[in-house]
Amino acid sequence: MTEHSADYTRALKNAEKILGFSLAPYVDPRPTEPDNAYDFTRIATEHAFNDAWTRSEHIDLRTRALISVTITASLGILEPLRGQLRIALHNGVTKEEIVEAFIQMAVYAGVARAFDSYAVAREVFAEHAEADSSEN
Repeated sequence: MTEHSADYTRALKNAEKILGFSLAPYVDPRPTEPDNAYDFTRIATEHAFNDAWTRSEHIDLRTRALISVTITASLGILEPLRGQLRIALHNGVTKEEIVEAFIQMAVYAGVARAFDSYAVAREVFAEHAEADSSEN
């Protein structure tokens, strides 16, 4: 792997603020990956955490997190949804607001998709509650 560029380092720092934990262990390529794996993770990380998540002129981070939950849930991409739920909860979105988003999603994207997504939300809510109780 090459030395991290300033943009990639900034993206990793932004991601850590948004996520509440370091993204590096999840995106740094492993020895078994091809040489261009670093290019992929660098480009994707910079695009997401320098270009998109840091935009705040028109939509604040909290709202952006709720929108991202709704988009990933509507698309039915459940593992990324788990991450978006964690981001939302870490950035002040309430469980009640997330449930309201699923209610809207059920109407416009389909009840079956909403139920699948809500099953993931239940797991993340429990994980979040457990983390909160262990901190207190």
